Amino acid sequence: MKRQQAPVDDLNEIGVLKRREIEARVIAPLVEEMSIEFGRERVLEVVRKVIIRIAAEQGGGLAARMGGGSPSHLADSLKDWKKDNALELEVLELSDEKLSFNVNRCRYAELYEALGIPDLGEILSCDRDFSLSEGFNPKLKLTRTQTILGGASHCDFRYVLDED
Repeated sequence: MKRQQAPVDDLNEIGVLKRREIEARVIAPLVEEMSIEFGRERVLEVVRKVIIRIAAEQGGGLAARMGGGSPSHLADSLKDWKKDNALELEVLELSDEKLSFNVNRCRYAELYEALGIPDLGEILSCDRDFSLSEGFNPKLKLTRTQTILGGASHCDFRYVLDED
């Protein structure tokens, strides 16, 4: 069966943090039940695959909504993720070729910890960052070596526009 194109995604208007909470509260029980039937590792593998595909599609939509795929356009989009004080971040560098920032507090991580699903939270939020970036602009490369959800003091996002 061929998947139909989804309508324009404007759900971030409610705030990405609230959106992720709603998603997690639906997905977590499904993952738990399906894990009994099919095994947790296999279920998480399928969930990760779907989330990565969705993130890439959302990245393309985000670039269109922001009017381009440059680091500056991506920086402008951070307001969606920061809504409701969801992230406390420090921008280290912003130019036509780079966007570097640290997330010093992440209420997304706090949410997944409070719900008792940090492993699922990594899939629903952290893992999607790379695919979202690829969908936003395939030449915009993300490097991130640590996350708060993974136990670090901060998340280190480093985007570089690769013109090669």
